[in-house]
Amino acid sequence: MNSQFSRRAFLGTAGSVGLSGWLRSFAAETTLDPRRKRSCIVLWMSGGPAQTDTFDPKPDHANGGPFKAVETAVPGIRIGEHLPKIAGHMKELAVIRSMKTKEGDHGRATFHLRTGNMPQGAIEFPTFGSLVSNERANPDSDLPAYVSITPRGLAPDSLSAGFLGPRHAPLIVGGRTTEVGLNEVADGGLRVENLARPGSVSKDQATERLELLRDMQTEFLSSRPGTGTKSHQSAYERASRLMSDSAAKAFDLGGEKQALREQYGSSTFGQGCLLARRLVERGVPFVEVGLGGWDTHDNNFKQVQSLCQTLDSAWAALMTDLKDRGLLDSTLVVWMGEFGRTPGINPRQGRDHYPNAWSMVLGGGGIKGGQVIGKTGKDGIDVEERPVSVPDLLATICGALGIDQQKQNMSNVSRPIRVVDPSGKPIREALT
Repeated sequence: MNSQFSRRAFLGTAGSVGLSGWLRSFAAETTLDPRRKRSCIVLWMSGGPAQTDTFDPKPDHANGGPFKAVETAVPGIRIGEHLPKIAGHMKELAVIRSMKTKEGDHGRATFHLRTGNMPQGAIEFPTFGSLVSNERANPDSDLPAYVSITPRGLAPDSLSAGFLGPRHAPLIVGGRTTEVGLNEVADGGLRVENLARPGSVSKDQATERLELLRDMQTEFLSSRPGTGTKSHQSAYERASRLMSDSAAKAFDLGGEKQALREQYGSSTFGQGCLLARRLVERGVPFVEVGLGGWDTHDNNFKQVQSLCQTLDSAWAALMTDLKDRGLLDSTLVVWMGEFGRTPGINPRQGRDHYPNAWSMVLGGGGIKGGQVIGKTGKDGIDVEERPVSVPDLLATICGALGIDQQKQNMSNVSRPIRVVDPSGKPIREALT
């Protein structure tokens, strides 16, 4: 079962049910609470962004292509010319230019980056967001602990809670795959569908129906214990909590000032970044926002320029907004895709899959910004300094979030599996 099934299952059999209780308050002052646990926002670049055109430019080599490199807020650090706003946030960012992986297939590489493992027979590995949910979920919150803001049709199969169970599966918030203006679609096309109960069902009726459903489930579970029945119960509970007033309000962008929304940009990705800020502000520990289109085998430079325009405004607005609200110190921001792209340019003016040497970025909570870690050669083909593996990266993320990377969870094959593969060693210089 996944989050989409959970919602469908609830709506299909009890779709006329809503909630009158379980209302939670999310006071703004909690953002300043020193006991506040850290959250993580992953900006996922589906398809694999070209490192030489973003964070590891090679303007003095033929592999660099037509783009220039620009100075950043940190003297001596230069990035691609089409990310000028992010360049202004370099003091808060650590660029890793020495990612070195082995998988060049989109599906397998995505699975590897999201779970920290390669597929292994019957083991149902959970995505990293589910692992964070397992560590940080608040049982009293109406909001899920893991939200994926992903354009419709682009959610990868690896978005699974695996052996951790459906309670830690992501809530997938769909969006339009085409870009629209804010005047056309007030929320950027983002939707959590079917949150409201039908107008013909009152709050009292909804409450009574839920109570009846719980009574029936309790009796059924007592005589038929097991993973399947527990998953079914979890799906209903999750859906009903999500229909509460407090949870529904978290997904409503209408209360945000128009000027701020325009800073994020009118794209689905931009408005998704704004939604991510709203969610971490309310205590959601893991949110990811997807931007597809980076599989640039053809016409790479035109596509990357367009994608960077969307990315630059949204990401920079997110960093500023988090900082202004006192949230940046408790929010880790991760920018990455499943691999990089070839330094060499193919005959179609494109770049192909390249896992041998690529870049990703860490920023915000727990990260020592203003630095570049690792180095590739002048042609960008090989890592020359400080190679970083996927387990190393996930161990670093655990360090920034304060999660024990050595903790073990029991898998579906009754084998204990660590949060991060034992080979993973944190990038100490990246951590505060």
